[in-house]
Amino acid sequence: MSNTHGPSKELPLTDDDVAAPDHAERARTLVAGQRTGALGTLTEDGFPYPSYVTFALCEADPVFLVSKMASHTQNLEGDDRASLLVSEDVAEDPLANGRVTLVGRCRPTDASEVREAFLARHPEADYYVDFKDFGFYRLMIDRIRYIGGYGRMSWVETEAWHAATPDPIAESARGIVDHMNEDHADALVAYARAFTRATSAEHATMTGVDRYGFELSVDTERGPRPARVAFDAPLRAGPEARTAMVALLKRARAQLG
Repeated sequence: MSNTHGPSKELPLTDDDVAAPDHAERARTLVAGQRTGALGTLTEDGFPYPSYVTFALCEADPVFLVSKMASHTQNLEGDDRASLLVSEDVAEDPLANGRVTLVGRCRPTDASEVREAFLARHPEADYYVDFKDFGFYRLMIDRIRYIGGYGRMSWVETEAWHAATPDPIAESARGIVDHMNEDHADALVAYARAFTRATSAEHATMTGVDRYGFELSVDTERGPRPARVAFDAPLRAGPEARTAMVALLKRARAQLG
């Protein structure tokens, strides 16, 4: 079930059916792109206890390499209920950043795939991975809360979380956004005029990009408003973005005359 903030009687600049990642894909992409988070456990007397940890994803589950001396590990030995909060840090406004809270049971594991997944993400842990007081834990997810900044949030179904895959251009996204904003401001205006309802736009900024398309902040008479433009087909890798952008620009210019 989705819910949003902020009632608006204005017609959005783009329709809801423009191709975009669903919340499960957005959440998986966000978590897969991070290496640290806040692990929430319960103390012996029932108080929530958050602690800063490193993690990796094994399949769709977060896994941890923790010391038996750590308070969070001792808490898990008494009660395996836990959560992991993962957030990004890209927007100046902290509450505009995306974050995901994963809730479930966190239990010890000696599965080889867990070790491989963690060391692939944290190779620096190789020197202490075999210390006797360290061990692996796996958070088996039961509930997922996704917040993508203002006005984008939902409880993600567990099945959808496991079925989703991280966006294949996520690692290239920041570079693409910066390049378009710094070097192709005219193209962004053309996209806005041709493919959104902001037909008289004079300025637009790219705020995000993914395999399905990109998001804009378009200056209008009533202030900046969000818009989205879809690629002709989903991208499979970051380098494909340039070709897709050029194709859209040609189509936009032809449409605008």
